[in-house]
Amino acid sequence: MNAYRSSIVRIPVPGSASPLEVGGGSFVLIAGPCSVDRPETFYECAESLKAQGAHALRGAIFKMRTKPDSFQGLGREGLELLAEARRRTGLPVVTEVVDPRHLEELDPVVDVYQVGARNMYNYELLKELGLSKKPVLLKRGFTAYLDEWAHAAEYLLRAGNSNVILCERGIRGFDPHTRNVLDLASVPVIRARTGLPVIVDPSHGTGRKDLVDPMSIAALAAGADGLLIEVHPRPEEALSDADQALTPGEFAALRRKIGRVRTALHAEEDLA
Repeated sequence: MNAYRSSIVRIPVPGSASPLEVGGGSFVLIAGPCSVDRPETFYECAESLKAQGAHALRGAIFKMRTKPDSFQGLGREGLELLAEARRRTGLPVVTEVVDPRHLEELDPVVDVYQVGARNMYNYELLKELGLSKKPVLLKRGFTAYLDEWAHAAEYLLRAGNSNVILCERGIRGFDPHTRNVLDLASVPVIRARTGLPVIVDPSHGTGRKDLVDPMSIAALAAGADGLLIEVHPRPEEALSDADQALTPGEFAALRRKIGRVRTALHAEEDLA
């Protein structure tokens, strides 16, 4: 394991005095559907993930999509679903923000703001998020050099928000067998460069559910501080990224595997 310890970002946990710590030797699992689609499906997923040991719940209600005809998320209609899932499970909620104008209405129900790959270069959005003290999960742009990624983080830091988590989610390649090229070498490099905690998204990084397990284990071995994993109760019904989503049962099996690998790697702390 990489002996380098990143800084620690503390995420408030609803109803708990103890925050979720990202970095400093912990290993967190953030999971959920790419997009919040149907209430019953989202609640089912959230409650299953809570029971199976996920540390935080991800789910987007605003989505930036390449094709204008693709599902763009529920928008404001999804706010109530995020709030209810948070209430039912007590899990911190991670959701994507695409427009600074959404921050006021998202703020009461969101614990971590996610900046997607397409918005890594949206410096005005980053400045606004920098004024917020809530944790920000900053994904790497799919054509971004590591220095550009670090500079994007600097916009948040200089605006006053030190609660920044970086997320490696793959960069654009030329071979169609995977959605992206998951650059795991970036994990120790960017963490040493910035001192910030780094998690890995093996779902977007590969676009294939059969590769999520091996890339998750590889990310752990590379020294990542956690994973961002797509999970949906019935992936075939998902309105976005169905091919890369695990079922809750598959997530539970992966979680157990990660625990065994962490033990084998002589991690100092067991997976909570």
